[in-house]
Amino acid sequence: MKQNKQQKDTATGLLGAKAKTLELNIDRYLSLVEQSVLLLHDAVKKYLNGKFESFELQRNEIDQTEREADNLRRDIKHKLYAEMLIPDSRGDVLALLETLDNVTDRTKDISSHFSIEKPEVYPFLKDDFLELMELCVKTASEVTLAVRAFFRELHRVTEHVEKVHYWEHQADEVEERIKRKVFEREGIQEFSKRVHMRYFAERISQIADDSEAVADRLAVYAIKRSI
Repeated sequence: MKQNKQQKDTATGLLGAKAKTLELNIDRYLSLVEQSVLLLHDAVKKYLNGKFESFELQRNEIDQTEREADNLRRDIKHKLYAEMLIPDSRGDVLALLETLDNVTDRTKDISSHFSIEKPEVYPFLKDDFLELMELCVKTASEVTLAVRAFFRELHRVTEHVEKVHYWEHQADEVEERIKRKVFEREGIQEFSKRVHMRYFAERISQIADDSEAVADRLAVYAIKRSI
């Protein structure tokens, strides 16, 4: 029986042929999650290079992406209940979507904080901040692949989850490097500026933490489906 269930999952995926529209909406939602982090990466790069007008345009695009993702998530939730789809896994899917929402919310919050607070990022930290953003992009991208695998190729969830953990750990190391650099550096007179850099390093790194939280849930849900 277990083998037959796994074969069915492999052939049709979790949603099956009757829920093609829902599957497309979920796929679009995952693309928006990944897109929001890519947009933030580009926005931070513009900010660090002093292209503040371009940064603000990018920030507006991040806001639009976050709103679109929110609307789509609500529509998916409605369809899951209204059309009585996947009753056995519905709660798990909704929890996944809610946890993924933290990623898009985080990108919007970070871009807003850059816009409002206008932190002075010292030149010796710019490469580190860009590396931290790149690692967050990799973590978020890998977790969207993991979620797609949950719906289509359950046996591949574990490999993607492991990569999420790897990239999240790399992000933690860069976050710590930034903190050590800014607090060990001589010549920064105002302590508040050191704290400001620590604050932004922590906020950006939180994207990787949010992605890992999704991966942790996903690992449990994948085990449940395989039983």
